[in-house]
Amino acid sequence: MDLLLGSAAGFELPSAGLAHSAPALFEVKDNNGTACIMASFSASFLTTYDAGHVSKVSNMTLPASAEVLKNSSSCGEKNASEPTLAITFGEGYLLKLTFTKNTTRYSVQHMYFTYNLSDTQFFPNASSKGPDTVDSTTDIKADINKTYRCVSDIRVYMKNVTIVLWDATIQAYLPSSNFSKEETRCPQDQPSPTTGPPSPSPPLVPTNPSVSKYNVTGDNGTCLLASMALQLNITYMKKDNTTVTRAFNINPSDKYSGTCGAQLVTLKVGNKSRVLELQFGMNATSSLFFLQGVQLNMTLPDAIEPTFSTSNYSLKALQASVGNSYKCNSEEHIFVSKALALNVFSVQVQAFRVESDRFGSVEECVQDGNNMLIPIAVGGALAGLVLIVLIAYLIGRKRSHAGYQTI
Repeated sequence: MDLLLGSAAGFELPSAGLAHSAPALFEVKDNNGTACIMASFSASFLTTYDAGHVSKVSNMTLPASAEVLKNSSSCGEKNASEPTLAITFGEGYLLKLTFTKNTTRYSVQHMYFTYNLSDTQFFPNASSKGPDTVDSTTDIKADINKTYRCVSDIRVYMKNVTIVLWDATIQAYLPSSNFSKEETRCPQDQPSPTTGPPSPSPPLVPTNPSVSKYNVTGDNGTCLLASMALQLNITYMKKDNTTVTRAFNINPSDKYSGTCGAQLVTLKVGNKSRVLELQFGMNATSSLFFLQGVQLNMTLPDAIEPTFSTSNYSLKALQASVGNSYKCNSEEHIFVSKALALNVFSVQVQAFRVESDRFGSVEECVQDGNNMLIPIAVGGALAGLVLIVLIAYLIGRKRSHAGYQTI
């Protein structure tokens, strides 16, 4: 299964409609004070970032304090090659739109977004620090001397960022210092040519993959026993120059193989279009095994570069003592590279020393331990409540009997 997502899959991406705010108005003026670009829209920014060995998603909206950055905005006169609207907000954030035109139409040729990974409010525990910039082409275009208007969501997919604009009114190359009355409406706002109820939108979060079972055997017996559901989140550029993130589930029907070594155990799972290799290492000093390497080779027919390949051999995930098994019912996100995240569901795995083809003692993940705290706390609260009621009942009964004592 593959599914188009707005950011790294495995995360539930909030809809822009959940964070509606009043559209802000931005203007770029020439040296004579005449407006050449006007834009009014609301926006949200969904950014996937690395936080150790997991991927997280930051969601922020364009604040009311956002303003035009004059020294980076231009009407395109003199040395500037194209009209540019630059909007600055927060601590080091910049949204930039560049415009181009031909004889009949103008368009937002490129959109750039600079975000600040040092901002702990939106990027807690980020592995990298400082600014990062991503960009993409857009489908925002309108007839010359007409206003571009789009009430619906406009999604611009970048490397690891999805920008959502809504309630947008944009115009460049203004014939006067105001929006034109005539409009070019975006395709999203156009009525559907088909009759009947609208088709439901595809879910933003894909269906969880099915659990697969793996058994790798060498000369000395089984060296890897695993039961887990795997999902690949791949970010790549399509042939139309848009960047997307898609989710691919590893299926139980996919063939697998592996190798057993004294310090390295491998598992390869694949089909005709992809091969995923997981490498498990061991720390002899601490007697711990862990997932240390992930390599993926895959064919993506709609990508500019159809042959996709990425790897990371310095991971430390799915860790447990040799002879025991690692188990986690919670979903885990392993950040492999900027282009790949591996989602693991309902995992139990044991590497190197497996006795009688059975899992050893279980070492649970921290996430499952945290999940247990909630029912324990609720149970404790209920027990305390029952105790209070019982004590109150006994006290009340004692007082009642005291009222009928013989005189």
